[in-house]
Amino acid sequence: MAADPQWLSAGEQKAWRALVGATGALMATLDAELQAEHGMSLADYEVLVALSEVPDRRLRMSDLAGVLHLSPSGLTRRLDALTRRGWVQRERCPSDRRGTFAVLTDEGYAQLEKAAPTHVRGVRQHLVDRLSPRQLANLAGALGGLAPEWPPKPGGEGPADVSGGGGRARARR
Repeated sequence: MAADPQWLSAGEQKAWRALVGATGALMATLDAELQAEHGMSLADYEVLVALSEVPDRRLRMSDLAGVLHLSPSGLTRRLDALTRRGWVQRERCPSDRRGTFAVLTDEGYAQLEKAAPTHVRGVRQHLVDRLSPRQLANLAGALGGLAPEWPPKPGGEGPADVSGGGGRARARR
């Protein structure tokens, strides 16, 4: 017999609904801006960012799916569209014939570089500039433990600074 759920208190429910509402609205706005200015979805942008922040701009598809919280089939569909645009390519893993890498192409990187200012402007306008430095620090502290840091160190050991640009690549995300 299942135990009764521990229902949310009024304060817990308020926090939960605020998080869901704010993130949904923010992501929809950022997506619309990228679509309007670059013909690129926020989901596509996130793939390009993830690949831009790892060595050789390549990541095993299974690892990329994990980073993006996608099923393997969901990632395949997303990469199919990016491959058709020439922004990402697939490469077989030379040491494991079952493995495949997603690789950010030079054209994909160029598209990311064009879209990054739009994305960062949107993040600043719709989030950062609306909060005080203290609120931002509290937000980072409160949410920081809910998701793994990115990018991971090789071998899945945790975060690494592989941005190559003094953190510039991280700011894109």
